[in-house]
Amino acid sequence: MRFDIVTLFPDCFTSVLTTGLIGKALAKQIAQVHLINPRDFTTDKHRKVDDEPYGGGVGMLMKPEPIFAAVESLPKFHRQEVILMSPQGQTMNQPLLRELATNYDQLVVICGHYEGVDERVLHLVDREVSLGDFILTGGEIPAMALMNGIVRLLPGTVGKVESLTAESFEEGLLDYPQYTRPAVFRGWKVPEVLLSGNHAAISKWRYEQQITRTRLRRPDLFKCWQEKHREHREQGSRGAGENNF
Repeated sequence: MRFDIVTLFPDCFTSVLTTGLIGKALAKQIAQVHLINPRDFTTDKHRKVDDEPYGGGVGMLMKPEPIFAAVESLPKFHRQEVILMSPQGQTMNQPLLRELATNYDQLVVICGHYEGVDERVLHLVDREVSLGDFILTGGEIPAMALMNGIVRLLPGTVGKVESLTAESFEEGLLDYPQYTRPAVFRGWKVPEVLLSGNHAAISKWRYEQQITRTRLRRPDLFKCWQEKHREHREQGSRGAGENNF
């Protein structure tokens, strides 16, 4: 997987690209990250990348010319997706990360700044992605989150592949409570079922905890899970009925 990050502040990525699982994945060539500064593609002596918006308004906008020149300078893979990090985009979630990790070999990520980008930049873009319903000073932090979430899904990044499927959001539910030693800490005990060695009982308890935790903490997510669960059951019932004929 190749990431091309178009950013006015490439130094922001220095630590992110050299630490933890992401740093190890890049060292093993599981993914490559290239940082492209639009300022390097300006043609005026002041290397100007922003200007006032037509019609007036507060703040400055990123000009289209440097962004177009930066993106068009890149090699283009067959399975390429150009993404603009924008609060107006689709909200980043696990299904989106998995889709991008599976279906593309190159992601060009444009980090907006100031009050945003000239609307014509959208002619370059395949999709807009948002970290959430809030405003940040730029697209660098969302781009780091996107890259982190995708790289950890690539084969070879995470040691135990099972951990990628048994975690929050993969099945539409939050993760179950987890404990490690000691068995008792300041009077708080690890649930007895986890000490029982009964794997069937442990699996049942964990699944029940996932459902309960999601219902209490994320009613919106729980509602989606219920609907999907209901659809699966109905499809199963129809399939069983068809087999009887």
